[in-house]
Amino acid sequence: MFLEEKKCLNCQKPIQGRSDKKFCDDFCRSHYNNHLKSGRYQTVRKINNALKKNRKILELALSDVKETMRISREQLLLKGFQFKYHTHRYINKKGDVYIYCYDYGYLQLDSDWFLIVKVREHV
Repeated sequence: MFLEEKKCLNCQKPIQGRSDKKFCDDFCRSHYNNHLKSGRYQTVRKINNALKKNRKILELALSDVKETMRISREQLLLKGFQFKYHTHRYINKKGDVYIYCYDYGYLQLDSDWFLIVKVREHV
């Protein structure tokens, strides 16, 4: 009865040690698992990156000094803002629709102008 030599799932080198071992070292284990997951979450990663970038653009536009600020569509687009990505909407009592990227949002004033706002923290 011959035992079949086990090989690393990543690099195919012979494995020494425990019988249930699948990888020759930590690098091969990490590389193998990262490669498996890379394609699976690509869309999620792309959307999360767009949301983070949108939030950062709104945050930088609204400096700490101001509570609200008007900005043009063109300025947002030039900075790389992607209007199709947002986390949620809020409709106030007047029926105004605020669109948010996490804690920063905007209200469309007309076709070319927006009002940037930040969610107030309740203490």
